Amino acid sequence: MKLRLLAVLIAGIVAGGLAFAQQDGKKEGKKSGAKSVTVRLAQQNNSKESGTARLTPEGDKTRVVINMKGAPKGVQQPSHIHEGSCAKLDPKPKYPLQNVVDGKSTSEVPAKLDELTGGNLAINVHKSGEDIKTYVACGDIKKPAAKKASEKKS
Repeated sequence: MKLRLLAVLIAGIVAGGLAFAQQDGKKEGKKSGAKSVTVRLAQQNNSKESGTARLTPEGDKTRVVINMKGAPKGVQQPSHIHEGSCAKLDPKPKYPLQNVVDGKSTSEVPAKLDELTGGNLAINVHKSGEDIKTYVACGDIKKPAAKKASEKKS
């Protein structure tokens, strides 16, 4: 009887451990498969505002997280993804992003990361809703640099 009870306990512990390991592996795979791209947002028009936009794939969509330094407190600054480059931007936005407030914004774009990095696109931030024509920061979205052979091995 004791031997049977011990066998049942061990089987339960092993089954629980396997279920946990499979679940943990799924989370780990999801994280390691998601390669983010960081876009440097350089100041424009002597704004003294700069920062980064981190693009993270989420299936058929991409999460865009903007972090700015030098942004004014409490001001809603419109931001968008435009076709073109910062040097020659199409003024019509391709994808709207959430307004940057206190230097931060998080948005979801209905496009895969590969589409965003494969096209000729840029992210820009405007001074305010009232002064939409003044750009304070911009960054060209580029494909991530290919890893060197030495980096791939590690």
